[in-house]
Amino acid sequence: MLNKQLLNVKDLYVDVEDKEILHGVDLSIGEGETHVLMGPNGTGKSTLGYALMGNPRYTVKSGEIWFKGKNITAEPVNERAKDGIFLSFQNPLEIPGVTLSSFIRNALEQKDLEKTMAILQMDPSYAERDLNVGFSGGEKKKAEILQLLMLKPSLAILDETDSGLDVDAVRTVSAGIEEYQKTCKGSLIVITHSTKILEALHVDYTHVMVEGRIIKTGDASLVEEINENGFGSYETQEQ
Repeated sequence: MLNKQLLNVKDLYVDVEDKEILHGVDLSIGEGETHVLMGPNGTGKSTLGYALMGNPRYTVKSGEIWFKGKNITAEPVNERAKDGIFLSFQNPLEIPGVTLSSFIRNALEQKDLEKTMAILQMDPSYAERDLNVGFSGGEKKKAEILQLLMLKPSLAILDETDSGLDVDAVRTVSAGIEEYQKTCKGSLIVITHSTKILEALHVDYTHVMVEGRIIKTGDASLVEEINENGFGSYETQEQ
């Protein structure tokens, strides 16, 4: 049975600083589904994530973004966050003067925070440290997954969450994402060109993006095909 539609992207064209990056992207995501977006570097994967979140630097020239049955194409970032969209960053920002716990206090009980930090193997003292200040790359990524688990968004967009992490950190972050799948029942867009973070996750659909277009969609087996053969054949199709 098909899941109820959560996100529907229709023929989306997006400019960044007057340069067109996305050229007519279509994407439909059902409730509780996990979609993987893969492709070579510089093909527009992160641009799609930022456009879905409403980053004002990314200008939608045409097309529409529908979320929970509502056209959010013109909505600002804060409204999309309230609607239930979450975006993790490749390079999370440091926010001096704001502790990790105060950043997400409105969405949590202390016992839930401690329990969730344990899942991510985070020392409880991190809750009282300034958000991401002095954190290692792995600690910043864990802090983002902590926010994901506490905020419980309907749609989480994870942009290269595994970038720069060692094997142990990837395993821990992956466990956090798996926990989100099980307990929050939310939908996921996992943007990556690695497959390590996907090993413990249930993947419903895999999309290949090349030169600002989604040129192939398949199931989880497409991840393995790309892992073995790379993106060369898809890049050739676009030339």
